[in-house]
Amino acid sequence: MKALIPAAGLGTRFLPATKSQPKEMLLVVDRPAIQYVVEEGLASAADEVVIINSREKKSIEDHFSPDPALVALLRERGKDAYADAVEKVGGYNVSYVYQEEALGLGHAVRCAAEKTGDEPFYVLLGDVLVPDNKMLPAMQAVSDAHGGASVIAVMPVPDDQVSRFGVIAGQAVAADVWKVDSLVEKPALEDAPSNLAVFGRYLLSPRVMELLADVEPGVGGEIQLTDALDAVLREEEMYALIVDPADGFDTGTVESWLETNNELYRRAHA
Repeated sequence: MKALIPAAGLGTRFLPATKSQPKEMLLVVDRPAIQYVVEEGLASAADEVVIINSREKKSIEDHFSPDPALVALLRERGKDAYADAVEKVGGYNVSYVYQEEALGLGHAVRCAAEKTGDEPFYVLLGDVLVPDNKMLPAMQAVSDAHGGASVIAVMPVPDDQVSRFGVIAGQAVAADVWKVDSLVEKPALEDAPSNLAVFGRYLLSPRVMELLADVEPGVGGEIQLTDALDAVLREEEMYALIVDPADGFDTGTVESWLETNNELYRRAHA
């Protein structure tokens, strides 16, 4: 089972900072944002993390590559804690596929089809951080309880944020679980079926990957993952795990990135 991390986007909201530095490599307290996401994937049931990268973002691959010369230099200077950190990150089980054009999240996920094969897979959005690594196991438990169904994480959002996300329609089957009937990508507030927005964590059946091959461009002219999820609902059940806003952090805007830095720094030094 693979954990996919789409990372080929342009990081437009962070320009000019992301002109030469990938958004995923921006520091969050003491490590690049994408390192949190890779570590979350490795802490799940996945046996490998697959980063869907752009060929221009070589620094992401450099970060997760072994650097024995740097490790040796740090140890020579008595900086063993730093050497251990560099060595650990360089040993993570990470591989790469490439999205040659930025054609949307669904297209990015489809680029990893040969990696996932006929197995379920996770998708972890790189601008969402879950530092305690507990969300994917909770989603796996919901899937196991419902015959291996796809599960998405959702979070209640205020009205002024609804149009930024995919939003679900459905009904509650437990205190924190909904059975999903449909999804709408970035709806206007008056068209939104609920205030439960997809929160960047997915556990998906192999059928989703198959359906992505036939998805037509949707909102913004892009191939949307939400459209494939809507299509799979005609064939399979899907559930949503409602997560606590305190369990995850959105770093997709400059404001939320700053707030995440401040909160995680506070927690680390409490």
